[in-house]
Amino acid sequence: MSEPGFPTIDQLKVFLTVVETGSFTAAAKRLNRAVSAISYAIATLEHQLGIGLFDREGARTPVLTKAGATVLEKASVVAVGVDDLRASVRSLLGGIEAEVTLVVDVMLPSARLVDAAQAFEATFPTVKLRLHVEALSAVAQLVRAGEAMVGIGGGIHATETDLELIHVGDVDLIPVAAPRHPLALAGPVPASAARRHRQLILTVRTPFSEGPDIGVFAAEGWRMADLGAKHALLLAGVGWGNMPEPYVRDDLAAGRLVRLELPEATGGLYAFQAMYRTDTPPGPAAAWLIQHFADQKG
Repeated sequence: MSEPGFPTIDQLKVFLTVVETGSFTAAAKRLNRAVSAISYAIATLEHQLGIGLFDREGARTPVLTKAGATVLEKASVVAVGVDDLRASVRSLLGGIEAEVTLVVDVMLPSARLVDAAQAFEATFPTVKLRLHVEALSAVAQLVRAGEAMVGIGGGIHATETDLELIHVGDVDLIPVAAPRHPLALAGPVPASAARRHRQLILTVRTPFSEGPDIGVFAAEGWRMADLGAKHALLLAGVGWGNMPEPYVRDDLAAGRLVRLELPEATGGLYAFQAMYRTDTPPGPAAAWLIQHFADQKG
């Protein structure tokens, strides 16, 4: 059995146009070519592949053979890939990045992240968006290491000379516990009472160096890098801790968690900064993404 030849992109384009328009004449009109040129391209393609693509007997319009239907499916994939390649190269020639790597703080409300990701991919369909989610100081560490172009994180000092920082909003951190937790049952909580109960503390994953503690008051603490695990443990009543208000809003409304009134741990705003390395300014797509996060805060 002989091996099939190598069809050209142009031949596949002609084939797809004939199928889409329904005739050689209509394909010739769309491609601004002679009908004879369309017929020649199809005949050459059939010869190279060694199969008939259309059943021409007894039909006024081209009818795909079974083999032709199979080739159509594969040719469509190739055509989409080529269009995607050309669009990507066009973007590169225009100075737009091929990809943008974003790292966000786990504290960032999910609605903001979803909105930004969807808007970015709609605006820059040819730019691949890569995403990491980390906690606290790990966001800045990934940006410093060059593993992320843009970071959206909190707990950052304003004197980070190697990073450019842009304020992009805040989230309210509030102390919460399950309704049956001793601090929730105590009514007005006396000063220092929170120190005597286990606090659940968000921290960075092992590969990262731990930054300064944020809102740590208790003598005993369980540290975890997963905000979801912290949430589950809070619901189970095994400790108390600070959580982003949007994350626990439904729990508070349903009575699964209660907000604690602690004299020494009243919560507060957790500020988000968009960041990038000073020596690596963002390209057009990354800069657009930063501005989108900045516009969200309003």
